Amino acid sequence: MTSSAIKRYLPWVVATALFMEQLDTTIVNTAIPSIAASLNVTPLSLKSVVTSYILSLAVGIPISGWMADRFGTRRVFGIAIALFTFASVLCGLSLNAPMLTAARLLQGIGGAMMMPVGRLAIIRTFPKSELLGAMNFVIIPALIGPLLGPTIGGLIVHWVSWRAIFFVNVPVGLVALYLVYRYMPDYRATERRPLDVIGFILFSCGTALLSWLLEIFGEHTLDPTTAVLMLGLSVALLVAYGWHASGIEFPLLRLALFRIRTFRIAVLGGFVTRLGVGGLPFLLPLLYQIGLGLPVWKSGLLMMPAALAAMFMKLFAPRLLARFGYRQVLIVNTVCIGVTIGMFALVKAGTPLAMIVVFGLMQGFFNSLQFSSINTLAYADVSQTDSSMASTISSSFQQLSMSFGLAIGTLVTAWFLGDVPQSDRAMVTGALHNAFVALSMVTILSSLAFWSLRREDGESISKGANVKPPAPEPASTL
Repeated sequence: MTSSAIKRYLPWVVATALFMEQLDTTIVNTAIPSIAASLNVTPLSLKSVVTSYILSLAVGIPISGWMADRFGTRRVFGIAIALFTFASVLCGLSLNAPMLTAARLLQGIGGAMMMPVGRLAIIRTFPKSELLGAMNFVIIPALIGPLLGPTIGGLIVHWVSWRAIFFVNVPVGLVALYLVYRYMPDYRATERRPLDVIGFILFSCGTALLSWLLEIFGEHTLDPTTAVLMLGLSVALLVAYGWHASGIEFPLLRLALFRIRTFRIAVLGGFVTRLGVGGLPFLLPLLYQIGLGLPVWKSGLLMMPAALAAMFMKLFAPRLLARFGYRQVLIVNTVCIGVTIGMFALVKAGTPLAMIVVFGLMQGFFNSLQFSSINTLAYADVSQTDSSMASTISSSFQQLSMSFGLAIGTLVTAWFLGDVPQSDRAMVTGALHNAFVALSMVTILSSLAFWSLRREDGESISKGANVKPPAPEPASTL
């Protein structure tokens, strides 16, 4: 197996796996009513089917880096795909809600190992001068999966059965397993580090509880006192992890990596940006279905222009970053994302579909450029020995940001809606418009996070191997 063959096929292997994982994050939402009718339960009782997947991602991601270092990227990635595919079959064969929830939990564990381990394989295979192109290709499925999930789910349920939603993963998973066997390199850490069991318990419990609270926010009636106590507990667990990690040699997540300036700005800046962007997959279908009165499947089709623009973006991102640099691109592009979000406040009954399609294309292009830039800048000054830890930390923060973004979108809309009945179409549409404006302002303000970048940051990635990167700050200690 030659190095050129690995470079040619590895992005396809990782992209295929990430597409399955990201698609399943949202594809089930559309099918919940059909699943409830088939299993003779209420749709509300199936909330655990969605939250179990999110929780297992939050718990599994932190340990994935340690597993890859100990057992090798090929074995762990292959097991992750096999587990995800097998769990998909179990989901489709489930006879009741508890069986489906358990299968989704298992599916999420497989999915949790895909993203950080796949990124790790890419980072260690491609030199920094080629990393932008490889990550640019791999990030596309992560962007279009959540956008296509409602569309594909709606069409499958309409034409076939909700069980086919899960069975569609089987052929994709088998092809991915074959490609893993042929083309996935087997990277391992040169030094075996022990598993930080205490840190794993603290961080996983804290993130799982926080993700669960954010996932159910606005959808279930939760006693305010209980919610505050649980929120306080999750924060206390995460603070306890930070204290614990500062005092041991081999923590689960080495927070000292945040001493590397470009890594810190990329991860934390991306987290803030997603607070505004993360609510769109939830708010846009509501706008299309309530504001425009479109059926579910047509609403899903209006999400596709953003996915198409995300795919074509990869032709322009390397040129833009090479010409203008990460600092200028991220500052300007973040503002463009915010302006695009605000444009959706103009959409109402009677708005030409062509205008909505243009908004979707702009959204997909700017979002894709944003996260392709962030996901490569994060590794610009990270050494090979720290790449596994950096990938795990980045994936953990990305998962949390998705939950935060969805919660903020729900919170802002509910605040503008107040006590107005959700059956009042005009008022709901007005609340959505106000929410888009508010999220637009949040996103524009998040561009301030990238002002501390330097003009030359990331040039080792954007301008090729001949550019010597600046010496990174040490990340050995807190």
